[in-house]
Amino acid sequence: MPSPIEPLVSAYVRLKNWKALESMRDLRRQLLIDESSGAARTALRYVQDDLRVIEEGLTKLRGSA
Repeated sequence: MPSPIEPLVSAYVRLKNWKALESMRDLRRQLLIDESSGAARTALRYVQDDLRVIEEGLTKLRGSA
């Protein structure tokens, strides 16, 4: 099943919006690091999946630059 974030990442890649993708990535990385967030294991798994999709989008942008 595709990640719900994939359409958003694809749109940012088409628009070449590096800043939005990097902001999304940084927020999710912080959620993984921040122990005080109290995120459940399921939420962490979604964040990890989102990060994977965002990183793929950034990789596509690097390849088209």
